Amino acid sequence: MTVKQTLYEWFAASVAEHPDHVALEIGADRLTYRELHDAAAGTAARLVTAAGGAPRRVGLLAERSVLAYAGYLAVQLLGATVVPLNPAFPAARNAAIVTAGDLDLVLAETTGPETGALALPAPVMPLTRTPPAADGNDVPAHRPTGPDGIAYVLFTSGSTGTPKGVPIRHGNVSAYLSHVIPRYELGPGSRMSQTFDLTFDLSVFDMFAAWGSGATLVVPTRRDLMAPVRWAAEAELTHWFSVPSLVSFARRMRALRPGSLPALRWSLFCGEPLTLQQAEAWAAAAPESTLENLYGPTELTISCAEFRLPRDVAEWPRPANGTVPIGTLYPGLSHLLLDTEGRPADDGELVVRGPQRFPGYLDPRNNADRFLLHDGATGTSVPHAGDAPITADHWYRTGDRAARRDGQLIHLGRMDQQVKVRGYRIELGEIEAVLRERPGVRDAIVVAVPDALGDLYLEAICTGPDPQPEQILSDLRSRMPEYMIPRSVTVFDELPLNVNGKIDRKTVAAMIAGRHG
Repeated sequence: MTVKQTLYEWFAASVAEHPDHVALEIGADRLTYRELHDAAAGTAARLVTAAGGAPRRVGLLAERSVLAYAGYLAVQLLGATVVPLNPAFPAARNAAIVTAGDLDLVLAETTGPETGALALPAPVMPLTRTPPAADGNDVPAHRPTGPDGIAYVLFTSGSTGTPKGVPIRHGNVSAYLSHVIPRYELGPGSRMSQTFDLTFDLSVFDMFAAWGSGATLVVPTRRDLMAPVRWAAEAELTHWFSVPSLVSFARRMRALRPGSLPALRWSLFCGEPLTLQQAEAWAAAAPESTLENLYGPTELTISCAEFRLPRDVAEWPRPANGTVPIGTLYPGLSHLLLDTEGRPADDGELVVRGPQRFPGYLDPRNNADRFLLHDGATGTSVPHAGDAPITADHWYRTGDRAARRDGQLIHLGRMDQQVKVRGYRIELGEIEAVLRERPGVRDAIVVAVPDALGDLYLEAICTGPDPQPEQILSDLRSRMPEYMIPRSVTVFDELPLNVNGKIDRKTVAAMIAGRHG
């Protein structure tokens, strides 16, 4: 068997083995592996001409479309690095990413003002369905880069307000694919969803777990995502992957009926905590599906931990915060839980190293305090100062707090989600779990908001068919100490989500602060 070291090699192996199988399905468009390869090769030929040679780093400003996927693969064929840009983002943000990423060129599905492509500080090449030359002479050969080459760079929000570039090596993704493809029994006949925008790293799982195994990537339209359960059933998906918030959306639309997803074999969730209530609702809708909760920051390549829920709901673990465990880390990865002093503990910050750990931020200044070396002899850690190379011995600090329970990791939120109110340490997730159990409540979050003097107080926000704020507070007082009782309960029609479909806690906190300011 040929060892696959790059994203394009994973795809090319399926082209060779399954040329006539459908690789990509978007509405009425169905491209076989051979046709998708040809579309990518044609785009690659035009890209070389436009760039005056093989580019080094290419932006991709496109929605989830045939042109977008052909463009993504074209960049990989040329051995270059792809940097996804989102047409829905403000033009200024895309321009900042183009500058920070030092892009040679941007592939854009359109160059109209609505995409902001004309304002980008880099040459723009429009994506078209130009086929490769008939004789094939103008089609460039794949330029292998090896496992240390950078496959893609994604930009995440930085604490300074400037987007932070996360480069991921081909070797990082290959280690990941080698684990997930056999685990989820992917291959010809598998039909995988893609609910994620290309700027969200979970989209890489959808694309290359499918294309690395001969499966079909089935892409919904934006209209399909307004009725995701109906779309998944009509598309006869075998593999589902989304953020848990989509489950809440489907429940709110009264679409998640028991048995409504009979064809699903695997249901995967990642990107934010999966609540037990969400998992129960989905498991009832997809009774033949194995349900798994995944965890992982972008810096650890898509996902790095997994927990498979038993088929029998009665056997499910019931953590105090009401979320499904994140389980155990993938093979080859090592982890520690460190307390605030950097000492190993059963409850603390999760730090990870291994073949999926990224090599460090695009701007080395962002590495400061995000990596550490751990002295096993004394049990202490040494933070990375940012001015030295990142080695394989360095642990990446996820910023997530976890606890070890019965051999499994429980995600307890971000390190900053443990708050102190009047001197008491409070886990916001514990309050949220109790809120979600109240009659009439579908989803709930708790935020800590400062008052005029800077002291923190708790505010609860609920959605659902009939939340009763006063009754909810009364119920909470019968279950929790007074210092854990929110000052008030605010009812929203729905919780605001960010561009990746996750609950936007910062926006919620700002809205609540504005109402009570």
